[in-house]
Amino acid sequence: MTEEAKTSEPQTDPAVSVVGPGGGETIVLGTTHMRVLEDGSHTGHRLAIAESVLAPRTQGPPQHRHGQHDEGFYILSGTVRFTVGDEDYDATTGTLVMVPPGTPHTFANLTDQPAVMLSTFTPDLYVQYFRDLQEVLADGRPLTPQANIDAMSRYATEPATDLA
Repeated sequence: MTEEAKTSEPQTDPAVSVVGPGGGETIVLGTTHMRVLEDGSHTGHRLAIAESVLAPRTQGPPQHRHGQHDEGFYILSGTVRFTVGDEDYDATTGTLVMVPPGTPHTFANLTDQPAVMLSTFTPDLYVQYFRDLQEVLADGRPLTPQANIDAMSRYATEPATDLA
């Protein structure tokens, strides 16, 4: 044990978060259903985690780059096609895809079966992007490419227009 670890004060009342199978915040974006398991409020905003179910033949967002956060995708079931720049990767059950800041990427479920993935956002800032998109739909506004770009820009993300 390091000296720092020995002398650290233990937390007297740790804030443990437990989210059961039916818990979490639900965000519905067309054919994608997201369940936010951790929005950063229990991690000092260092980490957010969400489970997403992509219906068959679901297209993802336009290819984009995050300026300030890493994004991870762990495939729980099905197959998700990740496009990273000019390369395509078919990620099947048990595959982890990590996307560092600045890397252009998108994803889609091109199959006839649903796909489920667990996503991480470090730090947590991108969870609010999904909430913003849901609000556009809830207000009866169309989720246009410009509405998507506007929402992305609030969270240090931009479309990878050089790859369009």
